[in-house]
Amino acid sequence: MRKLGVILLFLSLSFVSKGQSLDTLDYPSFLEWVRLYHPVAAQAEINLRMGDMEVRQARGGFDPLLYGTLDTKEFKESTYYNKQEAGLTIPTWAGVELMGTFERNSGEFLDPEASVPSDGLIAAGAAVNLGQGLIMDKRRAALRQAKIYQESTQVQRLQLLNELYVDATNSYWKWSTANEDVNVLREGVDLAERRLDFVKKSFEQGDFPAIDTVEAFSIYLNRLYKLQEAEQTLFAATQDVNTFLWDETGNPMFLENDISPESLFGSDILILDPVELRTIVSNHPDLQVADFELASLDVEKKLKGQEILPVVKLKYNFLTEDLGEFNSPFFENNYKWGVTVYSPLFLRKSRGAFELAKAKIDFKQNSRDLKELQLRAKLESELNNYQVLNSQVSVFSQNIESLEFLLNGEMRRFEIGESSLFLVNSREVSVFSSRLTLNQLKMKQRVAYAKARFAAGLGFDE
Repeated sequence: MRKLGVILLFLSLSFVSKGQSLDTLDYPSFLEWVRLYHPVAAQAEINLRMGDMEVRQARGGFDPLLYGTLDTKEFKESTYYNKQEAGLTIPTWAGVELMGTFERNSGEFLDPEASVPSDGLIAAGAAVNLGQGLIMDKRRAALRQAKIYQESTQVQRLQLLNELYVDATNSYWKWSTANEDVNVLREGVDLAERRLDFVKKSFEQGDFPAIDTVEAFSIYLNRLYKLQEAEQTLFAATQDVNTFLWDETGNPMFLENDISPESLFGSDILILDPVELRTIVSNHPDLQVADFELASLDVEKKLKGQEILPVVKLKYNFLTEDLGEFNSPFFENNYKWGVTVYSPLFLRKSRGAFELAKAKIDFKQNSRDLKELQLRAKLESELNNYQVLNSQVSVFSQNIESLEFLLNGEMRRFEIGESSLFLVNSREVSVFSSRLTLNQLKMKQRVAYAKARFAAGLGFDE
């Protein structure tokens, strides 16, 4: 299992933004790596191959069929019969079957109907359905449905990639949030440690009572405990990110300890165009898949509609001993032809199948309409969530500025002896708690951006 640090140089040269530290795996680089090598991305490509193979399999229904038979009977030193036949049948997209046969029969007790010239008899002709199967038959229906499925695999690929995109985004920004939280709490521990040293020295000089050293030490331990919790959360978030990182050979990779995510507070501006997304959602992959399913059901309905018609099959074969005689006019002397006609009296089976096919289409159409309504509602919810989070981030950022101003004021009062360690700590707790809350809001904001795109049917930028 390879370490991500081994390929970090490649990432930095190919994807990492200018000015980005080499020990930082930024968000675009992470997404690109996931899109290229994650197993789900590989499955999405395999889905395309499955569609191609479905079409190839259905086209096999139109493969020419070569056949041969040999039927011989010997009894009491007599050759009753010796029948030999070989032929070729070629199905066509038009529903016509082209046929060619060579037949040679002999024997003492051969059925007169099977008598042919000693050198054999050649037949060439065709069979065509004039009733059931004229417009649509099972072979043509299977090929049309396979082509529809092939097109749908492109959309199914997008579905898989879009889901991977939003999952990877969520994991990455949770990792970034955990890293920011650790940085904030580590800063708090450093401040508490320095203040503990300051209070100890002040106590030794007689400026502070002993109880202040106990309070300072308690504050330090409390913050150290929260830092340890945050480091555990960061470890778990890092492991989650690792599940999205695979190399080009399909082996999992792991982040080195010195690799960190980009900051939640980067300079990039996240902009969503609600009007554009509301237009895009009408072409959502889920709706496209439903449309392909409707198209496949429509082919099935046409096939069932054909099965209501009576079977009327016309066959014609021109007969000759010499291939040169094929220039002779049809129906002149040497030919055989026939017609087969049959139909059930009540047509209950075929009519029931046709009405069932229509009911399936109506059911799927209703499901498709409901799905579109649900997708639009989901998009509106995500857009509103994103807008609210933008406002909350702005409001809370201003709140932190105010809290930091109050903390600085309290620190100055503490330095001149007009405040207490308790009040300073209280101000600091408010600042650090608010910064942690802001981290959560920024993470939710970035994930909400991805979810709004996902709701509209978008994922990785390609």
